[in-house]
Amino acid sequence: MQLFNSKPPVEPDTRTKILASAQRLFARKGYDATTTRDLAEAAGVAEGTLFRHFSNKKAILIEVATQGWIEILTDLLTELSELASYRAVAQIMRRRMMNLSYNADLMRVCFMEAQFHPDLRDRIQAEVISKMTDVAEAFFQTAMDRGIYRKMNPRVVARVFLGMFAVAGFSNETLTDGDTSPRAMQEMAEGLADIFLNGVLCNQGAEQALASS
Repeated sequence: MQLFNSKPPVEPDTRTKILASAQRLFARKGYDATTTRDLAEAAGVAEGTLFRHFSNKKAILIEVATQGWIEILTDLLTELSELASYRAVAQIMRRRMMNLSYNADLMRVCFMEAQFHPDLRDRIQAEVISKMTDVAEAFFQTAMDRGIYRKMNPRVVARVFLGMFAVAGFSNETLTDGDTSPRAMQEMAEGLADIFLNGVLCNQGAEQALASS
């Protein structure tokens, strides 16, 4: 099953350098403040080389965001497909969230620039988020059908599950009060995994809350 449209690679080393440099600069300076000259200098190429690979600066931004998301979420869903037990999802959450700290630049670019570029937001939604949500929804629906997870709207569960990774990756400093040590990240990951699987109410509290609602 092919989840994404792929393009044939063209001089991957140069293209990869341009994208990596663009991700760093967009995250630190913002898209509007980054010139094509800045991108070329950071990538170690002539400015004209940029336009042999990308039609314009906006095309670079869109490629940075969509390809980065595809890699992160494809890795996540590959792990989901290989799970030996549906109860082991907490282990995946811990591993993936620990890795998200290395993608802070990508998250910053996606969250900040998508607010100002509807075409970027639409591309991410169409090529990444919708397809990933579909796959995650099927995963959780199967778990519910087998009686492992309680019956809920599986699409809502999928969105919550994927959203936890996005928020954690974008705001590590906020969620950990500036402490991004391995121990702090581990505690945050375990806490979110526990909340996702078990909620925040004890059983008695949940019953009382439901009865009074």
